[in-house]
Amino acid sequence: MRVYIDTSVIGGCMEDEFKEWSMRLMDELREGRKQMVISALTTEELEQAPKEVRAILTGFPAESVEIVDLTPQALDLAEAYIREGAVGPGCNADAQHIAVATVARVDVLVSWNFKHIVNFRRIQLYNAVNLKQGYALIDIRTPREVLDEKGL
Repeated sequence: MRVYIDTSVIGGCMEDEFKEWSMRLMDELREGRKQMVISALTTEELEQAPKEVRAILTGFPAESVEIVDLTPQALDLAEAYIREGAVGPGCNADAQHIAVATVARVDVLVSWNFKHIVNFRRIQLYNAVNLKQGYALIDIRTPREVLDEKGL
């Protein structure tokens, strides 16, 4: 399973409310049970994060991390999300995360961003734009929802 993680999942490893689930997902990714997909956007956002958050991705085997680019197609799709009202103009980075994951054809995008990403109404709008633009539907979940059933 190719899992696109946004920055909130990595930062969630340091937050009491999300730590258990983010860390369990990181363990599954580190062990190779799932393929981690991140974008150049994620790495740019991490540059602004505290040192302990940036350190979370250290030690991952190179083969367990796929880095995808923010392509012109993804930028166009992100603009379409904004133009169609899935998110407002101030949410460009959120739109870009969804667009790059869609264009990369990941199995699921995971996030803790309930306002702009893991939001039922917005997911419907993202997928409506995806279909209009000729892309597949994107599955968007929290880390807790994509964990292996072992231990739940």
